[in-house]
Amino acid sequence: MTKTTLNIEGMMCPHCEKHMNEAIEKAFQVEKVSSSHSKNLTEIISEAPLDEARIKAAVAAAGYTLKGVSSEPCEQ
Repeated sequence: MTKTTLNIEGMMCPHCEKHMNEAIEKAFQVEKVSSSHSKNLTEIISEAPLDEARIKAAVAAAGYTLKGVSSEPCEQ
């Protein structure tokens, strides 16, 4: 399992969090995704590492700006 943390600019409210979560779920097969507009973060748990170019495209398509990506192995 991999935990991917996205630093996202532009989320302003819980509706934005839901919109971002849905964009990630549509673009990737994930176990879990959660976003926080107050922390400007989206955390994704997936079976395998995610492609950074596809992440950037999904975030941009949702109307937000990807400022950074970090990944680490995790136990779920």
